[in-house]
Amino acid sequence: MMNPVRVINSSLRAKLLTMFVILTSIPLITVGLISYQKSFNTISGHSKASAMLAANRLARDIDVLFQDTGKLLELENNPQVLRFLFSQSETYADAKDILKTFELYRDIYKYENVRNITMINLYGKGISERKGVFQLDHNPMRNPHFQRLTKEPGRTLIIPPSDASPLDRLDGFTYPESDVISIMATVKQRITHEVIGFIVIDLDDSFVERFCNDVTIGDTGFFYVADPEGTPLFAPADPAKKEALRQIDWSDRKLGQTQDSFVLRQSGKPKFVVFTTSSATGWKIVGNVTLQEIVQDANEIRQLIIVSVMLSILFTITLYFFITARLTRPIQFLKNKMRQAASGYLDAKVKPAGQDEIADLGKSFNIMLEKIKALLDQSIREKELVQKAELRTLQAQINPHFLYNTLDSVVWMAEAGKKDQVIQLVQAFSRFFRISLNKGRDWISIKSELDHVQSYLIIQQIRYRDILDYEISVDGELQVFPILKMTLQPLVENALYHGIKNKRGKGMIRIGGHVEQERDIVLTVEDDGAGMSAERLAEVREGLNRQRAPDEEEDGAGGGFGLQNVHQRIRLYFGERYGVGIESAEGAGTRIFVRIPKK
Repeated sequence: MMNPVRVINSSLRAKLLTMFVILTSIPLITVGLISYQKSFNTISGHSKASAMLAANRLARDIDVLFQDTGKLLELENNPQVLRFLFSQSETYADAKDILKTFELYRDIYKYENVRNITMINLYGKGISERKGVFQLDHNPMRNPHFQRLTKEPGRTLIIPPSDASPLDRLDGFTYPESDVISIMATVKQRITHEVIGFIVIDLDDSFVERFCNDVTIGDTGFFYVADPEGTPLFAPADPAKKEALRQIDWSDRKLGQTQDSFVLRQSGKPKFVVFTTSSATGWKIVGNVTLQEIVQDANEIRQLIIVSVMLSILFTITLYFFITARLTRPIQFLKNKMRQAASGYLDAKVKPAGQDEIADLGKSFNIMLEKIKALLDQSIREKELVQKAELRTLQAQINPHFLYNTLDSVVWMAEAGKKDQVIQLVQAFSRFFRISLNKGRDWISIKSELDHVQSYLIIQQIRYRDILDYEISVDGELQVFPILKMTLQPLVENALYHGIKNKRGKGMIRIGGHVEQERDIVLTVEDDGAGMSAERLAEVREGLNRQRAPDEEEDGAGGGFGLQNVHQRIRLYFGERYGVGIESAEGAGTRIFVRIPKK
């Protein structure tokens, strides 16, 4: 797996792309996160405030209703009501006066939500707006609410809706239209404060039901009214909302405060819950909705921020490619040219376009290549001149050595009176040096080189008549081609001194030549002398390509210096394909061949 850091560091384009993306994405992401957090807080706060406002509105309506309706409890102080409840007999006029009093209160306070007002004593005699005067056929004290009021005469009970009002369950009357909320209180005797009856006010609960059905939070959220323990009293009519309501568990008493909002995490999705409390009834007006709906707008803003960041990054990448086409592409092109130059191709020049720094860099690169080529050419020329000078120096070192030996032979033969041999030796010696000097030129024909070798062999044959014979056999067609001067003579000298002289008896040196592959001339110098061992042959072959130090002396025992001299001269002029090769077997002689181009 590729290392991302290594990939980024390996390319200027990758670094620029990374820098562009980072410089674009980090500010956008930072601003986006801050914007999202602020929008989330603002939207969720607005949703909480809106839901709390709706809940407070219903709580306030309930409180106002019960405060206004509570004025009807003043009827317990009406003398006619007290006389009706206290006496066992009543007159039509008393009942009519009580009903007129009910009507008077309605006219004054405009009780639109009051469905019925009922007075009843401990023995079941009562009067109400709907039924007039009535008598229960059973004991009213069996009613649990009346029992509770009897024990707590100063308390006012608010009874939530059921199938019928508390009094309806006693006398069999029900409200066909809707359920009611009942307010119950005691009626006490003025002096003794003894409970003599009860007053029951039935209120229409339709305004609470309408609120639960019509007021929503988000798309699926709803309000409902619960008792202080969390048990629903009013709920939406929608079955799905009722099912959602049944799944809420208030066992952890989260409704203990007067009002609050929180996130309820139970089964299913987290829910946002807001509630407030009616001060008149103690009921909880609770709103709940899935948390996702509350923050839906914030989530949309988050998605918008993400899309904006992605589009910005896409724009950055597009801008990057546009810029790199004008910036990094010339650099990439220059880098490729530099790699070509580093591999040895010094003609890898750049064509600068424009007047910027990259164009100046390309021009400088071209100038550098030209200077490198000039320095290389100069170095090669100087090296060739040095090598040629060294080889000429070595050649000059050979000639004096041979000169001294030959002159010694002339003196010796002159003293011995060998006139003819002296003449022959001097003539061969003259031809030898005439070709060796050759007016300072390095190139001669193969014919001249063979004449030069023959002169050398004549001189040596006179000196070593008893041990040396020679034979030169080269086609006349080859003798017209040029060859470096002093190519064959060192090889013949090696054959004489390291081959023939080291064997017993007379030896033979043969010089031949032929053409190979229509393009190469191969000249051979062969002797039947002592030859070389395999180890010595390996050393001589290895020494052919070894650079000889200027102060290194000739290896007189092995004869490697003459071979090395000729081999390096040929390679210097013609290349690696050409040079000197050697074959030898101990006791069988040595064969040296020289390969040069046919041109």
